[in-house]
Amino acid sequence: MTQITVELGEHSYPILVQPGALELAATHLQRFASNRRLFILTDVNVESHLLPKLRKAFAGSGIDLIVKSLPAGEVSKSWRQLEMVTDWLLAQGVERSDTLMALGGGVIGDLTGFAAAIVKRGCGFVQIPTSLLAQVDSSVGGKTAINSSVGKNLIGTFNQPRFVLIDPLVLSSLPDKELRAGYAEVIKYGLINDENFFAWCEENGSKLLDHDPDALSEAIIHSVRAKALIVGEDEKELSGRRALLNLGHTFGHALEAETGFSDRLVHGEAVAAGMALAFGYSARRGHCDAAEAERVKAHLKSVNLPYNLATASVRASGQQLVGHMMHDKKMSGGSLPFLLAKGIGQSFLAQDVDLNDVATFLDQSD
Repeated sequence: MTQITVELGEHSYPILVQPGALELAATHLQRFASNRRLFILTDVNVESHLLPKLRKAFAGSGIDLIVKSLPAGEVSKSWRQLEMVTDWLLAQGVERSDTLMALGGGVIGDLTGFAAAIVKRGCGFVQIPTSLLAQVDSSVGGKTAINSSVGKNLIGTFNQPRFVLIDPLVLSSLPDKELRAGYAEVIKYGLINDENFFAWCEENGSKLLDHDPDALSEAIIHSVRAKALIVGEDEKELSGRRALLNLGHTFGHALEAETGFSDRLVHGEAVAAGMALAFGYSARRGHCDAAEAERVKAHLKSVNLPYNLATASVRASGQQLVGHMMHDKKMSGGSLPFLLAKGIGQSFLAQDVDLNDVATFLDQSD
């Protein structure tokens, strides 16, 4: 069992990583059920696999679990679903002293956190992330949002959870596609500022994807610690430090938009391709050696993650993809900062990127 604290003053909270934690959920979470009830949001996939185990964990606790199950996937990060969830909570008599629980992946975590921030001007919420991507990334840091027809995560707020409970064992039922998508975010922490961890990924990535429990736990703990440190320094992405966590996301969100935010290209897959493109573009601009960019592509290829437009099944022109980028929430004063790299473990924020040059690069990339 490992506990990591996200240090944010009065908004600080613990993240507990413990194999088998789901079976002990009542022990860890009963203090948040001030009204002897918890409102749980989940999706139809997680409901069938994990909700029975959660109910068993709370059996005999005297705590009522009030559950709402949503469609799986990005479709639930919408105005329509947010309205439905908040109306449901109000119909159930939710009070400000109640706690909402997110039992699911990043979509459920984002939606629950956003709903908790706005219903009755704010309820508390906790997370039990059930995908690798959510465990190592989206459950840490308090970013909550829904998508709009214009782009991804454009409507939302910062709302820190009170507690995050991570059980690596719940990943045993995760489809291979989703596990690989989460692994892309693990790789990201090495590419941002830790070349040694990227080397660890090169050596252990295949074991992790084979559900090796030690590799999974080590990757989760390292990733959570890395993100908690960055979030603690820059909670609301004001200093630029937290922006490093967006490595691969500017390219990746454009790829997701082009594929309709669908299962054709899930978020982690888009980030994988986006990181390869960021390193490729960094090499084009002379920031890093081409060999470094090739090393990134080689590892992504070795674990069957997308590493260019073709493997991401995107056939759009550079200008089309740049058009999606123009709606990025990081746009400021008509310019878009990009996360680029001087090498593996040496990411930086570039403010002088010409989007026409990006379009040309995308048209020429292989």
